[in-house]
Amino acid sequence: MRKQGTVIRWDQAKGFGFIDSPQSSAQLFFHIREWRSANSPETRQRVTFEEIHVGGKGPRAMDVRPEGAGTPAQTPRHQPQKTPRPRSQDARTLQRPSISRRAAPKAPETSAGPAIALMLVWTGLLVAGAALGRLSWLLLPAAVIFNILTFYVYWQDKFAASKGAWRTKEDTLHLFGLLGGWPGAWFAHQILRHKSAKQAFRNVYWMTAILNVIALGTWVLLPWLPLPP
Repeated sequence: MRKQGTVIRWDQAKGFGFIDSPQSSAQLFFHIREWRSANSPETRQRVTFEEIHVGGKGPRAMDVRPEGAGTPAQTPRHQPQKTPRPRSQDARTLQRPSISRRAAPKAPETSAGPAIALMLVWTGLLVAGAALGRLSWLLLPAAVIFNILTFYVYWQDKFAASKGAWRTKEDTLHLFGLLGGWPGAWFAHQILRHKSAKQAFRNVYWMTAILNVIALGTWVLLPWLPLPP
């Protein structure tokens, strides 16, 4: 089944680029050999393609065409400059792309159990804090609104990535999580598949979530801390 997407990066000198598609869970790598047009690809250009997966290298786009292009018989194929290779080279090596950078891999499958358990602890601390007078009851609806806002910020960043527009800094996304928006960020990871494949980002995300729960628990459960006026 052919899919639709947008070219978000194209390196004319190296002859490769990446496509973002709402129908795929990760950005797709494509090489000039798979481009089916006489004109070179351009950033933000709408295209159609076939998605394949090769081993653990992440998704790749094949038979990439400008949106609205005709059938294979009608669409000229872009012929890149060929580089002679030794005849003794292994056939599997010939199939490898000539670059070392690959498309972003799919998000690893992780259990939702730890996140749900931490959210239950976080919710219990909010309710307990309000019942004990350590927190205002207004903080409960405020926490819900703040998490909806966090989810929206993630959605906006994913939309900007697909359009090549101005992105939200990762430090800003982590700040939202540290201030209590980490549950909304978790749902954004699962539903939008945004920032879910970058392990370094996920490590910092979990650190902000744990620090937020520890700070909340310290305020609610330690009786020797001064009560708010």
